[in-house]
Amino acid sequence: MQRYIKVGLLISALLSFSAIAEALKIEITQGISSAQPITVIPFSTTQVADGLPVDIAQVVSDDLARSGRFKPLPRIDMLNKPSTAEHVNFRNWQALGQDNLVVGKVIADASGKLLVQFQLFDVYKGEQLTGFSIPADRSSLRGVAHRISDLIYEKLTGQKGAFSTRIAYVTSMPGSNGKTEYKIQVADADGYDSKTIVSSTEPMMSPAWSPQGDKISYVSYEGRRSSIYTQTLRTGQREKLRSFKGINGAPSWSPDGTRLALTLSKDGSADIYIYNVITRSFRRLTRSYAIDTEPDWSPDGRQIIFTSDRGGKPQIYRIAVSGGQAARVTFEGSYNARASYSPDGKFITMVQRVKGQYQIATLELKTGFTTILTNGQLDESPSYAPNGSMILYSTNDGLKSILAAVSSDGKVRQKLRLQGGDVREPAWSPFKSN
Repeated sequence: MQRYIKVGLLISALLSFSAIAEALKIEITQGISSAQPITVIPFSTTQVADGLPVDIAQVVSDDLARSGRFKPLPRIDMLNKPSTAEHVNFRNWQALGQDNLVVGKVIADASGKLLVQFQLFDVYKGEQLTGFSIPADRSSLRGVAHRISDLIYEKLTGQKGAFSTRIAYVTSMPGSNGKTEYKIQVADADGYDSKTIVSSTEPMMSPAWSPQGDKISYVSYEGRRSSIYTQTLRTGQREKLRSFKGINGAPSWSPDGTRLALTLSKDGSADIYIYNVITRSFRRLTRSYAIDTEPDWSPDGRQIIFTSDRGGKPQIYRIAVSGGQAARVTFEGSYNARASYSPDGKFITMVQRVKGQYQIATLELKTGFTTILTNGQLDESPSYAPNGSMILYSTNDGLKSILAAVSSDGKVRQKLRLQGGDVREPAWSPFKSN
């Protein structure tokens, strides 16, 4: 199945791994030299009797640093640590070259309910830019911290933040019986709070988020046969689509959540089909003797891009959802695959072979201009953040596969490591993630 896309999956069954850690550890390997200086003061918790399980300010600081757009001041360099506006001496922070300052505090009422308050200031103007009070409990503090990061990021950049979103990915490691165990896991965008939604001793791949972020569709080889499942995250309930003979793969949700594009070979060759979630009916979209696979919907739901070797080698093609003739999109390079649209529909990201190496690239659809963003030997499965700022993908790191992220302009790079295990097939959730 998908012979030119899934080489890495075949390798994973041959490797042995140690235990998988609870969280992905993010390492920033390249940032922007012009990143904006910002100070996030530790939030005051003097009005919380037992302290807090989460350092809110540290989460916010780490979020902003990961974006590559900001350079938070280390705590050791902070002159003082005010928690309210009246205690802020803006000249102190001007002297340290800080553009913005964040202060905050957490208040607890008699019942133990929490209220998280924060303010964002322009240091040179001495003005508050934004500020909110957010109800919380102890279990939701990380989520509140990510929400604060989103608010700060949007205020200072004009672009919606994606720190409150989640990522899905596939891990593999040897089980107690000696067989490789595959898991689809979901974690916060910073790698914390990872949860396994399904596991199997047979391979699983291609997790795809529904547009509301409440379901994930994926391919599983349970019973040694490929099948597509859709699983509701809140309940764990899953539904198996009809499993046809041959290939059942590469699910992709339509923007309105009513349809899935997928690859089936039930009528002979591997073609793109549209599955209607409501009527449970299938409609064949492409008709080719070649392999047509890996569909992705345009943000307006009118077109689908996909990988096909109908021209002899894998390239990206585009076809109207209503049907018709497919048009070739990529012309630079002899191998282009696994494409997906940017949230604004102006770009696609894809895997391009460059001098024998497989790297992540973007293509501007209007101009046809291609930009190579990564420099790995086997970079796979690119997935845009819902605000289009970053692209998540898998890459080789020695003898195992890890996740990595690169900004859409190639200026910021990160690696997301597990202490053990092999991780690939990442998918970034939409904004409406539960």
